[in-house]
Amino acid sequence: MELRAIEMDRETGDWKQEMMPFRSFIVRSFSTTSNKIANLVKKNKVVVFMKGVPDSPKCGFSNAVVQILRMHNVKYDAHNVLEDEQLRQGIKDFSNWPTIPQVFINGEFVGGCDILLEMHRNGELIAELKKAGITSALLEEDDSPEKKTKD
Repeated sequence: MELRAIEMDRETGDWKQEMMPFRSFIVRSFSTTSNKIANLVKKNKVVVFMKGVPDSPKCGFSNAVVQILRMHNVKYDAHNVLEDEQLRQGIKDFSNWPTIPQVFINGEFVGGCDILLEMHRNGELIAELKKAGITSALLEEDDSPEKKTKD
């Protein structure tokens, strides 16, 4: 089986068509998606692949990740996998992790909701954020004048 592939020539900006075997089409699509994901996780300190968007998560696990990052006042780049089937499957293949959401810090895959929650509980998340040059808002609260006068 052959498919007609259409792609833009990056040098000229012209669109070109070519016939290619179905298998080559799948590999090329995966490669493009994988490169896109690799660029996203390298370019941003914290990246979340989730169902929905931060203001309107579409599953409880994605919502939990958003809430944890919000508690730490972390700025992050979010991507809604429900809007892009290639991204949804591509991120699972890229990380070799079967579930969504997925969190990357400093270019490295951290895990999903359960792992991020555990890292939040045991303090590892603060340490990972610090390695990425991010100070958690929870540390700033510990250093606040109100906290020091109460102790």
